[in-house]
Amino acid sequence: MSLEIINSYPKEKRYTLAILQDIQREHGYIPKEYMEYTSEYLNLPLSDVYSIATFYKSLSLKPKGKYVIKVCNGTACHIRDSISILKELQDILGIESGETTEDGLFSLEIVNCIGACALAPVMLINNKYYGAMTKEKVKTVIEDLQGVSANV
Repeated sequence: MSLEIINSYPKEKRYTLAILQDIQREHGYIPKEYMEYTSEYLNLPLSDVYSIATFYKSLSLKPKGKYVIKVCNGTACHIRDSISILKELQDILGIESGETTEDGLFSLEIVNCIGACALAPVMLINNKYYGAMTKEKVKTVIEDLQGVSANV
């Protein structure tokens, strides 16, 4: 399917980001072979495609977990101690920001702002907002997601 995505675009450099976004939407990340094919298709050096793929934080060259947890550390969240929420997640999951659990269930990221300041401190998991977070709420959310995944 990814080759069809790439081939659906005109062979112009300006479509590089759109192609990479579509590939990531399909795979959850950008596999190396599709970056190489994009490079060939657009007649660009692989380093150009790679630089775009690594410049944008929303793009990833590594597979992400089933649940991608984004902890906001914008001003409102930071003031309301979002770092303790991040640390609690790191302790529970056994990973650092930018990593994925060995079972592939969770990925953890810290982001500058997710635009939900009234909910601070807030985290976003697969486009669902969790506001007014506490360490206790973090434990409950993670346990719930682990339970859902165990029952699937």
